[in-house]
Amino acid sequence: MAYLGPRLGVSRIFLPHVTVFRVLCTVRMDEMGLAVGRSSLERLDFDNVALKKLPLDPSDEPGVRMVKGACFSRVIPEPLNSPRFVAVSGKALALLGLDGEEVMNDPLGPEYLSGSKVMPGSEPAAHCYCGHQFGQFAGQLGDGAACYLGEVKAPPGQNPELLRENPSGRWEIQVKGAGLTPYSRKADGRKVLRSSIREFLCSEAMFFLGIPTTRAGSVVTSDSKVIRDVHYSGNPCYEKCSVVLRIAPTFLRFGSFEIFKPADEFTGRQGPSYGREEIRGQMLDYVIEMFYPEIQRDHPDRVERNVAFFREVMSRTARLVAQWQCVGFCHGVLNTDNMSVLGLTLDYGPYGFMDRFDPDFVCNASDNSGRYSYKAQPAICRWNLVKLAEALAPELPPDRAKAVIDEYLDQFNRFYLENMRKKLGLLRKEEPEDEILITELLRTMHDTGADFTNTFRNLAQISCPSEGETERDEEIVRKASELLLEQCASLEELKSANTPTMDPRELSMLLSMAQSNPALFEMISDRATIARQLDRMSKLKVLLETSQDELRARQAQEWTSWIALYRKRLARELEGQSDVQAVQEERASVMDGTNPRVVLRNYIAQNAIEAAESGDFSEVRRVLKVLEKPFSSQPGLELPAWVGSHRRTEQGERDEGEEPQQGTSSSSSSSTAMSPLPYDSKPPAWARQICVT
Repeated sequence: MAYLGPRLGVSRIFLPHVTVFRVLCTVRMDEMGLAVGRSSLERLDFDNVALKKLPLDPSDEPGVRMVKGACFSRVIPEPLNSPRFVAVSGKALALLGLDGEEVMNDPLGPEYLSGSKVMPGSEPAAHCYCGHQFGQFAGQLGDGAACYLGEVKAPPGQNPELLRENPSGRWEIQVKGAGLTPYSRKADGRKVLRSSIREFLCSEAMFFLGIPTTRAGSVVTSDSKVIRDVHYSGNPCYEKCSVVLRIAPTFLRFGSFEIFKPADEFTGRQGPSYGREEIRGQMLDYVIEMFYPEIQRDHPDRVERNVAFFREVMSRTARLVAQWQCVGFCHGVLNTDNMSVLGLTLDYGPYGFMDRFDPDFVCNASDNSGRYSYKAQPAICRWNLVKLAEALAPELPPDRAKAVIDEYLDQFNRFYLENMRKKLGLLRKEEPEDEILITELLRTMHDTGADFTNTFRNLAQISCPSEGETERDEEIVRKASELLLEQCASLEELKSANTPTMDPRELSMLLSMAQSNPALFEMISDRATIARQLDRMSKLKVLLETSQDELRARQAQEWTSWIALYRKRLARELEGQSDVQAVQEERASVMDGTNPRVVLRNYIAQNAIEAAESGDFSEVRRVLKVLEKPFSSQPGLELPAWVGSHRRTEQGERDEGEEPQQGTSSSSSSSTAMSPLPYDSKPPAWARQICVT
């Protein structure tokens, strides 16, 4: 192909000569044939506007370094040995005008979508950003493993709704795990199969749940290996390098604007582009013009434009975290560098969907303080918005930013209540008492250890009261209570969940220190952590004095009380309605379309990971199919494709010649010896041992 261009140019010069004209025709036909036959990935239409509009690092110096006065640095992705697909998402690749099956069967597909080979028009680069990590400013971070490949123009005829959400008309594509960048710090720029499969599956799961998110087009694995200490136990092992293709309108984040930060008063670190105020304005112009064109159009005054932009980011963030709370999703690492300026779920690391409802649920085993717990997410997102506002000053006046941030809590509560009413099937009336009903539901779920996803899914089976059913009312409530009791935790599960994680002697020492030396106590612990430990001790004491039968009776009583309240509220939904059956059917339909049947629980991801680490990719692909329709049952896809305890049926999708890897599970106990459970089941006992950091 590289040789045909010059020949065509020469042929045009000698057009009058007939013999050469024949050569010209032949060459053109050959070129057309090659164009039709070449990889669809070589025909992607790149328009890399970010690299044209934002400052590019002039240095091509290899290795990790501080990058000043630039938003991107050019990089060279490091090729993998024998790259091959684990799975592709046809729905995500369609955003780029690609056919998933065609890409899957393309011999060049794994090379292009792992960065091992660079597509025509692609300009690999890494983005420079900073961030507050666990509340402390960390200075320069940047794309340590991700690599921007470029921006692909949306194909003709793309869904107008998608273009409304992405008015730039381009999709940025990244490969994550493609090797070293100037921002890799002490890491190697690689990702392994475990983390890659988790990001791939959850990106797509969130999309099909209707939650704003970046997308994942594929996972590629290889024969290249890196050393990882899976359990941080001092026993490292080799794992296969793997790469995820990520897709979004843009991957710019709150931390993108923190590269201009002056020296932090606590850490002493400053942004690498401190003092380069013109770049902040440049980046702000780019984001608003490209992704918020209606704000650019409607606000000719620069300050008013910037305030409107910040208000929209605030609103999108409030809506996003409300949606997370309503499906029991915990992000795990809500640092400012993991918050999207478009209000998308970004960077899937130690995330988790809650099983047993617990407001203090922490999915990241590294989060010892519970800073990013489930219940803390709304407040943490507000804190991050404050840091974004600081990073945008003086382009965003602080007093105007504060006024916008003051709107956040009301916005979050409005979105949250709107979603929760749908989850409870309260469609016709909005009553102040609804907040109490929701609070009591969550309290009952917490006290009984009820499964979050399945409890909400089962609420649709609780009927609205109808006239003349007084005699049957007690029986209906009893059956509804039995239905929900199936989702409650056993005595042993609750004992395990409420066992303090802190040694009693350490706890006693800290309690004494809190009284005698508060300043020292605040340096090494915090009152919230101690309060959680004391609460666990108190609950465990009660549980140790309780039998399983006594627990079950208490759980039944709690659910009976709440169901009675719920049915009274449902009765008010029927007031003035002539067709009660139609109301019931609409309610059930809305609830079943709001409360998912299946979410990506850790044990489901773990099963797929362990199969893939043994060379069998069928479970990853099967789980993706299930997650594409999370609200409905799919005949034939109710169970994992296990055969026996270690094999799966779809052996045709096994990685040929693969030897099972030992010790690469992210769980401390293997799932493969367990019996398969339906995807909509409560998690098995071994799932409690899964540790994600």
